Amino acid sequence: MAQTLLQLVNAAERELGFTASTTVIDNTDEQAVQFLNLLNGLGVDMVREHDWQGLQTEYLFSTVFFEYTGTTTVDSTTLSALSSTTGLTTNPTRFTVTGTGIRSDSNLVSVNAGAATAVIGREASSTGTGRTLTFSQVKYAMPSDYDRLIDRTDWDKSQNWEIIGPETPQQWQWLKSSNLSTGGPRTRFRVYGDLFVVFPPPTSERDMRFEYISDFWSIVTAATVPTKSSLTVDTDINIFPDRLLVTGLKLRYAEANGLDWLIPSLTKQWMRQLDFSKAADAGNATLSMGGRYGSALMGWANVPDSGYGS
Repeated sequence: MAQTLLQLVNAAERELGFTASTTVIDNTDEQAVQFLNLLNGLGVDMVREHDWQGLQTEYLFSTVFFEYTGTTTVDSTTLSALSSTTGLTTNPTRFTVTGTGIRSDSNLVSVNAGAATAVIGREASSTGTGRTLTFSQVKYAMPSDYDRLIDRTDWDKSQNWEIIGPETPQQWQWLKSSNLSTGGPRTRFRVYGDLFVVFPPPTSERDMRFEYISDFWSIVTAATVPTKSSLTVDTDINIFPDRLLVTGLKLRYAEANGLDWLIPSLTKQWMRQLDFSKAADAGNATLSMGGRYGSALMGWANVPDSGYGS
């Protein structure tokens, strides 16, 4: 069973020749405070050290769009006489607008529900009333515990194909500035900070799924999954190997306090334990000299039991 915060600190204290603390959280002793800060810093760095299985999780969201009618005025950024503004007022800047008279890459800037108007980022190219305008949400919030994407896990589950990306800044601007209205049938994406951004602007509801590394590594006692990004209670446990954390904590204490004679041996132990922990966590891919069963495009694995060709 994983050791608690108090047990990890006590193990490091005893192995360094110190008296074990009776508590860590709310302890005013400078050494106990330092051990807590060093251990939490170690945990944060461990998140970025490896794609630990205990941190891997998946996220599902559905694309959002609204179709309303409204008036465009040439050389004006204001859309008026909108039939509705429902769904647009909470996060208007996450939407882009398409339709007759709307230039490409026209993002929504603001919405005035009372006046039934909206402001977009580019001037309209023509005037017209009762025009169908599509308000597509292109920016979606990442999960609160998001740290980084796991490569090649981004899929459009509605179409059963992979989403293309993450695109480079240069490719992204080319896509949004090209004469292609969609950029092809496949959805493409970029990550802007804590936002997952899609192109082309969705005009239907699609289920998008990707896997990511969570920055939640701390587990409340009796829980089974991490819910915090730091250890805040003496009884908190975590997803990392105990011995790896104890050795890492001792190493960081030695570095922080100028115990130079301990650093070489602790560094050697740490690197050996880290390599072993990574290997044990990830495992190895199964390699076969034989071919796959069936065709990659058509075979027993993807031919339905009945109704083929219907």
